[in-house]
Amino acid sequence: MSLTAKQLRFVEAYLIDPNGTKAAIAAGYSPNSAAVEASRLLNNAKVAAELAGRRKLLEVQTGITPQRVLQELAKLGFSDIRSVVAWRANVQSMKEDEETGEPVLEVTNEVVITDSAALTDDAAAAILEVSQTKDGALKVKMHDKLGALVKIGQHLGMFRPASADEPGKKAKAAADALTAGRGSEWGDDLDAPSALPN
Repeated sequence: MSLTAKQLRFVEAYLIDPNGTKAAIAAGYSPNSAAVEASRLLNNAKVAAELAGRRKLLEVQTGITPQRVLQELAKLGFSDIRSVVAWRANVQSMKEDEETGEPVLEVTNEVVITDSAALTDDAAAAILEVSQTKDGALKVKMHDKLGALVKIGQHLGMFRPASADEPGKKAKAAADALTAGRGSEWGDDLDAPSALPN
């Protein structure tokens, strides 16, 4: 048995914007029941199979795979600005004072931006923007390195929320405060149950 026209519209809308409620509304379900319908549709084996099949087809047609997306995020997350910009502080040179003719030590900073033709593909991908100021200086802005690393970490399951059984920060701080200072020697309170690692 194939999907109904409404279910197919839901699948198409969900592939454009993976928000179940919005996809259900776009498919023709009532806004009042769209969240419930979306949940029901996403748990429907036929709808789930159709979504999976269409996603796989999109991967093949576009070449956009989870691995490729992760590789692109890695370019941003593991980028190094030194592959794009070089700088030196306190470049010293001797100049002659125009008034007295005496030698004067000149201290400057030097910033050199790598020519775009010399950039690696990974370094170029990590650049968000290159702009020129009113006085002609170039500015380079890199993509959000931390944001890319967080997305990679989330994908790899590195950042798991605390379970409901674990005490929150306030409860843990209160328990720690109760046990603090019970011992007569420094560190005696480490034997307390709340101080022991879980």
